[in-house]
Amino acid sequence: MKDSIYTIPISEVFEPMQGCPICRMRDMLEERSIEYIMGAAMMEPDVRVETNRTGFCEDHLRRMLPRKNRLSIGLMFQSHLDYLRKDIVSASAPARGKDPRAEKAREAAEGCYVCDRIQKSMDRMLDTTLRMWEKEESFRQLFAKQELLCFPHYQKLLQAAQGKLGKKIYPAFSEAIGTLALKQLNALKTDIDSFCNLFDYRSPSSGPVPEHLRTSIERTASYLCSRDFSEK
Repeated sequence: MKDSIYTIPISEVFEPMQGCPICRMRDMLEERSIEYIMGAAMMEPDVRVETNRTGFCEDHLRRMLPRKNRLSIGLMFQSHLDYLRKDIVSASAPARGKDPRAEKAREAAEGCYVCDRIQKSMDRMLDTTLRMWEKEESFRQLFAKQELLCFPHYQKLLQAAQGKLGKKIYPAFSEAIGTLALKQLNALKTDIDSFCNLFDYRSPSSGPVPEHLRTSIERTASYLCSRDFSEK
């Protein structure tokens, strides 16, 4: 498969070979989405329709609030509050039957424009990743050299591959992602076991706790949640 505007970003994500490559993909898309929504997108009518309808999740609001362009947030909040007041929140009971406000309220309370944008881009990039793995030996070698694959992204790749890869190629791919995920899982299990054993009264005291045991809780949380829990 020749390099294209679709494959080059995938190669760039996999080249560092540090941590989980799909986490790097997600982080890149997340940063681009936040920059986009905090920039000129605030003046695009179709974007404002979507941000009015879904709002933003707590996590992405926490990432957006420290940014310099607070006017973007203010303008989006302005129209979002108008939407809530006009279409959802009311002290009046519905005339009859099912209340249409309930579904709109759920959408606004549980939705997030940034999450939706990231998910759509992730789906496209994961599809490209699968095609590259299927067709390019060099990419399969690069994939195998990755440091690890976190559990949530192991699950995403496993699920995506079932619907995209043929029966002949799927077993090899599932083995490849399983190898990456299991390598980190086994290492973490060893460290967590050793960490917990430190608290066993039968364990002899041996001075300071080694770094790899001291950080085992945070590293396991990162593996299970695909987010960085390391101490900054």
